[in-house]
Amino acid sequence: MAESTTQHHPRAGWDKPDLDLSDAQWRPGSRGHGDVQIAFVEGFVALRNGGSPHSPSLIFTPDEWGAFVSGAREGDFDLT
Repeated sequence: MAESTTQHHPRAGWDKPDLDLSDAQWRPGSRGHGDVQIAFVEGFVALRNGGSPHSPSLIFTPDEWGAFVSGAREGDFDLT
């Protein structure tokens, strides 16, 4: 059974593609630390919990991914 993503999320504002992630080349999200993994598939960025790889993946457009990475670098998600 191929791993795929959810087709539609009501808060997304548009339908995300139903990507086949079964052959995705997953890599660590940050220098090999933690469980976050990312893969670039069909022009989108997939994000998953490497500790639970069969759980649903989040799918980002390149613009969404860029905004997320910029926010993380600027400390938007820091707990302090």
